[in-house]
Amino acid sequence: MTLFPFYDYWWFYLGFTAFVLVVLALDLGVFHKNAHEVNFKEASIWTTIWISLALVFNYLFYLYAQYRFSTHERYTSIPGFDPDAQAKSTALEFLTGFVVEKSLAIDNIFIFAVVFAYFGIPKKYQHRVLFWGILGALIFRAIFIAMGSVLMQYHWVVIFFGALLILTGFKMFFAGTKPQNLENNFIIRQLKKVFRVHPQIEGQKFFFKKEGLTYVTPLFLALVFLELSDIIFAVDSVPAIFALTKEPLIVFTSNIFAILGLRSMYFMLAGVMDRFAYIKYGLASVLVFVGLKMVWLNEAFGGKFPISWSLGIIALLIGGSIVISIVIDRRKQKLFIPKVDLKDSN
Repeated sequence: MTLFPFYDYWWFYLGFTAFVLVVLALDLGVFHKNAHEVNFKEASIWTTIWISLALVFNYLFYLYAQYRFSTHERYTSIPGFDPDAQAKSTALEFLTGFVVEKSLAIDNIFIFAVVFAYFGIPKKYQHRVLFWGILGALIFRAIFIAMGSVLMQYHWVVIFFGALLILTGFKMFFAGTKPQNLENNFIIRQLKKVFRVHPQIEGQKFFFKKEGLTYVTPLFLALVFLELSDIIFAVDSVPAIFALTKEPLIVFTSNIFAILGLRSMYFMLAGVMDRFAYIKYGLASVLVFVGLKMVWLNEAFGGKFPISWSLGIIALLIGGSIVISIVIDRRKQKLFIPKVDLKDSN
């Protein structure tokens, strides 16, 4: 049984969507009205704000679920239903989904860096590209989640996507840290065939008119490539969250909150991404784990693997890969520090 059926909670979806649109409008129309280079301090502040908003929402959602579960006949009539325990489980599912999507989004950040470098997008215009890119990602994620809420009701679909996540995880694991080259990328080549491309950056414009003809700028090509890349990533990330919860409402809200803070996280990590070379192995392990949940672990644990265990395992995998990356990076830096002979200096 779905705890938050759409026909009873359509107003919640509508209100949440309106909130997201208002926040995005304030972001672009007020806080980032003028194109500028986002520095580490500004990005860190915004990253903290987005994460804090998600945590506040999670707490309020927990309080609401607790009240709803203990007062509404839909839930109180269920034999053995524990409102408090279910509300806590619901909040943990949101938090775990948010952590998973936030973690998997790190792979998007590496793509951002490669795409911006390839098209030569100045740092002061990167926020604008990411804003529209993430707005499009929100729309596509909503479509994927709606489709997933229907398809995931079929056991064979769950097994299929679980196996896909496992295969993707192993592929990512063995791919290691090999840098990506977009020079011969199929999508890039097709975009250049379809659109009339203006070779130069024209401010923050996506389109440019010259001699009566409309050209697309490198900003537009970067935007389209990022949108298509996110659709590909969604094939992994959306099923991954459905492995943690069967509630479309939780999948939708946790996914959206994770994506909202993706721009600021990119600008915060842009200068230090090379220090997290081994985080890909942590992400690959997370994909394998959630895939195993879908094809085996959930059934082995009576229909649902404990969500608290899931959160702990995922945090350990991601946190461990980050710590390993930092430790190895510091060791490498020490090896390249030139030793000064004090006797010679005297």
